[in-house]
Amino acid sequence: MAVDPWASGRDRRSGSRPPPRESVPRSGAGGPPVAAGSSARELRLYGVNAVSAVFRRRPDAIRKLYLSEARIAVLQPLLKWCAANRVGYRVVEDEDLRKLAASSHHEGVVADVLREPPQALADWLDALPSGPQCAIWLDGVGNPHNLGAILRSAAHFGVAAILLPRDSTLALSGAAARVAEGGAEAVPTVRLDDNAASSARLREAGFNLAATVVDGGDDLFATTLPERLVYVLGAEGEGMDRGLVADCDLRLSIPGSGAVESLNVAAATAVLLAAWRR
Repeated sequence: MAVDPWASGRDRRSGSRPPPRESVPRSGAGGPPVAAGSSARELRLYGVNAVSAVFRRRPDAIRKLYLSEARIAVLQPLLKWCAANRVGYRVVEDEDLRKLAASSHHEGVVADVLREPPQALADWLDALPSGPQCAIWLDGVGNPHNLGAILRSAAHFGVAAILLPRDSTLALSGAAARVAEGGAEAVPTVRLDDNAASSARLREAGFNLAATVVDGGDDLFATTLPERLVYVLGAEGEGMDRGLVADCDLRLSIPGSGAVESLNVAAATAVLLAAWRR
């Protein structure tokens, strides 16, 4: 019977002295590396800022940690916390980190963490402070790199939440969290009810909804934006649900040179948020 080295505690280490290199647990001969005990409730993160953001905000979510020897010094506070709280960590080779992350952009650290479930719309609205607020409603956006870039911009401009339709399959991935550079921990995710009920609840809380469209909308830079605003963005190509667009209070377009059809959804989000913040 195979023994889980994490369960025994003999691989939990701390301090400035680097632990010996060990191989990463694998699913079988030639198979990808796996962390023992991983489940759908867990998310595999990689990248220094993504992992550090979880450690700062909700360290108890960290389940396992893998890092390169080169990252020992910069991650000392995290390693000491792991040792004090009996959370296993290992120093491994870069190739093992690449396999764990399924990416060469691991930046020397990979962590298995508990996913944070999305909030219900009613709970989020109840806790939301008064005054100016901006949220982003993503209708059909699915690319993880776009999601990560949107989260990074949202964190930078102080967005209150990312709103996801009831049937959306979009979820944070390791790739999205790395691109977000810590922004995934700064911006909560909210699960909506059906579109009509969600729109009504948002309006009751003082929000206006603005559909972002490639053509035919009001000039973003010539429009006075409301203090409480939800930008509704659709997937590139398919766009937004037509009924949702029709239900919005505003339709906005970002003017440009016309040399290209439009900005991608992540770049457009940054422009939209800057305009609202101004």
